[in-house]
Amino acid sequence: MKRIYENIIIALKSLGSNKLRTFLTMLGIIIGVGAVVAVMGVGAGAEASIIGDIQDIGANVITIYPGKEGASSKGMPKRFGGDEEEVEIVEGDLYLEDVNILKREAQLLNEVVPVYTGGDTISYLSWSGTTSIIGTTEDFLTVQGYELDRGSFFTESDIANMSNVAVLGDTIVSDYFGKMNPIGEIIKIGGKNFTIIGTVKSAGASFGRSPDDALYIPITTAQNKLYGSDIVHNILTKVINEELVEEATEEIKEILRIHHSILPGEGDDFIIYGNTQILEMASEISTTLTVVLGGIAAISLLVGGIGIMNIMFVSVTERTKEIGIRKAVGAKNRDIMIQFLTEGIVLSFLGGVLGIGFAYLMAWAIGSFITAIITATPIILALSVSSAIGLIFGIFPAMRAARLHPIDSLRYE
Repeated sequence: MKRIYENIIIALKSLGSNKLRTFLTMLGIIIGVGAVVAVMGVGAGAEASIIGDIQDIGANVITIYPGKEGASSKGMPKRFGGDEEEVEIVEGDLYLEDVNILKREAQLLNEVVPVYTGGDTISYLSWSGTTSIIGTTEDFLTVQGYELDRGSFFTESDIANMSNVAVLGDTIVSDYFGKMNPIGEIIKIGGKNFTIIGTVKSAGASFGRSPDDALYIPITTAQNKLYGSDIVHNILTKVINEELVEEATEEIKEILRIHHSILPGEGDDFIIYGNTQILEMASEISTTLTVVLGGIAAISLLVGGIGIMNIMFVSVTERTKEIGIRKAVGAKNRDIMIQFLTEGIVLSFLGGVLGIGFAYLMAWAIGSFITAIITATPIILALSVSSAIGLIFGIFPAMRAARLHPIDSLRYE
């Protein structure tokens, strides 16, 4: 233990004798470790954000999208005993009738909410702009976990009567009304007058979209008065219990297949996603991107290792006479080799420590755009890898130093 301590002290003194060269040698390790740790931190932050969004909405929310999985004439979909490779994807549609069927027949669902999404021009007095328009029903806020700030949401009566009423997201309220209470004001959507009856509390971005930037109206009004369409873009459902999500998914599938007159062997004309499935897919994508970007960033660690090897060879050449003197007074080849290996490890370890500091600096710099969560795992991994690089790339210079003949070393000028 004492010898290890002495080797580290000697290594620090040797590296400190030429501080600028030492820092430039460590720079590759600093940048490499910093980039790898920062990328892993961004990946962890993205995954935590996704998990947070799922928890805010609830793991018991299932979304139904239009889309048809059709079996070819050569076989059937895999789940019906056929070959999955023979399945093709074509477009399908969902309607309000599907919503009503699910409300009547599904036993495992608390709420069923249709959603029609579009964009249109809105104006108030002299201000105008384009925003997202969401046509939906009275249970939308409950399913999505949003909260009213002021006023009220539209009712079943508003939907039945195709009322021209609107509920505004927080950003729209700020942009068009500032601190003024917008309840009761008239706003134009697509040139038609709508009465503002409520506002939604700010909920922030979720999966890249923000409810704060949207405007909500009855779905019947959106379909008949703005867009002239009878379809819905997706259907949100809420399962009575998170543990029954799989059973509810099968129930939805069975009801819709019967209602759409889909025969056995034919593909569904709808696609069902639970929030847990979305979480798994998003986590897989996040992990893959983190690994790929981390691998690219790790290339600079290789460059840093080559820099360490280069400077160690230079150090061996510069200290040839010192090596000869140490051998002349009894130092063995093993002692010389351990000394230079120690210098390589110390050099790369210090670079790793500074690299972690650089990672925190980068995380702070991008904090306003992307959340980065730096945990102990990437720090330990980075320090281990940087030390290993010092060991690996320091072996050859250390072996060269150990093999120097003491007589030749003493004669070296």
